Amino acid sequence: MRFLAGFWRLLVGIKDALVLILMLLFFGALHAVLTYNPNRPVGSGALLLDLNGTIVEQPAERGPFDSLTAGGAAVAREHRLRDVVRALDAARTDGSIKAVVLDLDRFLGAGQVALETVGEAIDRVKRSGKPVFAYATGYTDDSYQLAAHASEVWMSPMGGAAFAGPGGSRLYYKGLLDKLGVTAHVYRVGAFKSAVEPYIRADQSPEARQANEALASALWEGWKTDVSRARPRAKLAEAIANPAGAGNLSQAALAYGLVDRLGERAAFSDRVAAVAGKDDKNGSFKTVRLEDWVAANPLKYENGDIGIVTVAGTIQDGFAGPGTAGGDTIARAIRKAVADGDVKALVVRIDSPGGSALASERIRSALLEAKAKGLPVVVSMGSVAASGGYWVATAGDRIFAEPSTITGSIGVFGVLPTFEATLAKIGVTTDGVKTTPLSGQPDLFGGTSPEFDRLAQTGVEDIYGRFVALVAQSRKLATARVNEIGQGRVWDGGSARQLGLVDAFGGLSDAVAEAARRAKIDKPALVYLEKRPSWWEQWASDWSRPDDEGERDGTDMLSRLAARQKALAWSAVADAQSLATGASIQARCLECAAALPPRTPDAGLGRWLLSLIAR
Repeated sequence: MRFLAGFWRLLVGIKDALVLILMLLFFGALHAVLTYNPNRPVGSGALLLDLNGTIVEQPAERGPFDSLTAGGAAVAREHRLRDVVRALDAARTDGSIKAVVLDLDRFLGAGQVALETVGEAIDRVKRSGKPVFAYATGYTDDSYQLAAHASEVWMSPMGGAAFAGPGGSRLYYKGLLDKLGVTAHVYRVGAFKSAVEPYIRADQSPEARQANEALASALWEGWKTDVSRARPRAKLAEAIANPAGAGNLSQAALAYGLVDRLGERAAFSDRVAAVAGKDDKNGSFKTVRLEDWVAANPLKYENGDIGIVTVAGTIQDGFAGPGTAGGDTIARAIRKAVADGDVKALVVRIDSPGGSALASERIRSALLEAKAKGLPVVVSMGSVAASGGYWVATAGDRIFAEPSTITGSIGVFGVLPTFEATLAKIGVTTDGVKTTPLSGQPDLFGGTSPEFDRLAQTGVEDIYGRFVALVAQSRKLATARVNEIGQGRVWDGGSARQLGLVDAFGGLSDAVAEAARRAKIDKPALVYLEKRPSWWEQWASDWSRPDDEGERDGTDMLSRLAARQKALAWSAVADAQSLATGASIQARCLECAAALPPRTPDAGLGRWLLSLIAR
């Protein structure tokens, strides 16, 4: 009885502690909401781009509790590409902004096209006569690609610069599945459709190696070209071959011309303050934060004549929030905009490796309905527009891409795991009766039948044939030619243009200009056909952003190199989860992960808590 009484007191104590914690969280959130002011004063000084996290086409919805529910991993912030570019372009003519500061200490990266787009915007600021200052404890590939465009590049004396280039290892699960007795039934079309190889091989096939080497080489050449053009005096080849120099990383970076100054953050702040003014409150320079500028200059979500349709992230069936391309969500937004009658043309911005073939077709069908009503449809490809992303692009009257865009991957696959061997290990078997060869199929516990396997393979081949026919019709190519350049092979934008998969090089602004020309609009007004961020989401973003007064210096060089690889590991886990739980038949390019920023684990519980509070 004494034991039971003590156990009961322990349970009561745990209950009281949980109630206390929930009450503290509730009243803390209530106070924050009541005191939150969305119209923060922007002020004057240096535009601060504190890029802690990644730059993406469309950020996912994340809340202040996500960092507590992400399995112990830090949740990286996602900065919207067009917000960064808009702020930089505004800084050129805004008299209250004296300079631009790039804080890259905790920058995890972005897609190649996104980095080049931001770099071009930085160049425009410099041409306006305003200086751009960059600072980091150490630089790696993505952070330096931005820093190279700055007027002055600073680095900590304790830091260094090391460039690894694209590439690296990938997880293969065949050995694990064999040990567990899990049978991966794979149905695919395309010699280069290596997305399913981790389930059927312990290494990459020769075809996958060929495609991956070509992709990595194209990305690496694009990186070197962009950095060399932005900072021609840098001895880039020597820095890549021998990043340690004579044994001191920071001095090597200085000698190679990668950085202009070595100094602690305090010295860097004094340098910026000499241009932008000193903030007497915190002793640093006067600051206009990117988040504050964006809040004061929101995007337009209504009353525009050119609708911007964003297809970002994995394409999924049904409805989905920002950062994931829900087929029904995007199709509904397109149909509503067309029905309202204000939109005269559509520009489809694609930054997606694909996903569900059915969801991709839903989006394409909605675009075709808009075209049937006389609206021009122009496609703008971001860092990646592959597989299902290219499926959507076939609806465009004209397709724009960048040389570093990754596209193609015209192929289809399906994966279905069964567990008959797993159950047999513990003495569990299956039996039953059938009325047709497909009765009870697919049987996840007893295995699939030959009839089902033929049916599934035929279904995949049918969808691939439809994919090839769509490309052949839209690009005016012979079916045999499309099949030849298809087969799941990924292409860089330069090769894709030569093959006829895209029409011209150009970014989003070029696609808008083309859409305006086709719709005969002299002064186009853009409207974004997507969910407007709610006040609650804006508050959540502000709540979770780093404290201005907190420690801002990054970690050592080894930790910086490992940070992106850790994030890529989480991306691999997310890919495996998506293949196991997503649509059975997918048009998706997992090889394209090299061209996308890393993702952190999905913190679904945090969003669930937020949804409960917001109701």
